[in-house]
Amino acid sequence: MSAETDMIKLYSTRILALAANMPRTARLAQPSATAKKRAPLCGSNVTVDVVVDNGVITDYGQDVKACALGQAAAAVIGDAVVGLTEDQVQQGRDALYAMLKSGGPVPAAPFDGLEVLEPARDYKNRHASIMLAFEATLDALQTAKART
Repeated sequence: MSAETDMIKLYSTRILALAANMPRTARLAQPSATAKKRAPLCGSNVTVDVVVDNGVITDYGQDVKACALGQAAAAVIGDAVVGLTEDQVQQGRDALYAMLKSGGPVPAAPFDGLEVLEPARDYKNRHASIMLAFEATLDALQTAKART
């Protein structure tokens, strides 16, 4: 298979559709915390706002400037994250990392939509961008927890 064919496979219609229809793209006016993460290799960056009540995410906003893979990951995360705790977000992050780095299984619900990123396993230079939304969300949750 040629490198061009591999790239076409990587940027599937499903990935592009997720990137084009990302939920929760408005920043929040009064977040409990905000975090920004950047992937140095490609320059992608994600800013996340969270509102947390009793350890549960009750509102979420994101500003994503990333490749289609990073956008697709952010779309799945943004769609799933409200109603979750930090531990649940951490489990999703760890499962995605294992899927990309060591051939682990697709993350469990509510992050099972990340299975669309399985072809990115072979593109290590894209992993940091894919992980940004989780990393920013966890940083924001840590900041929110420290403030309470």
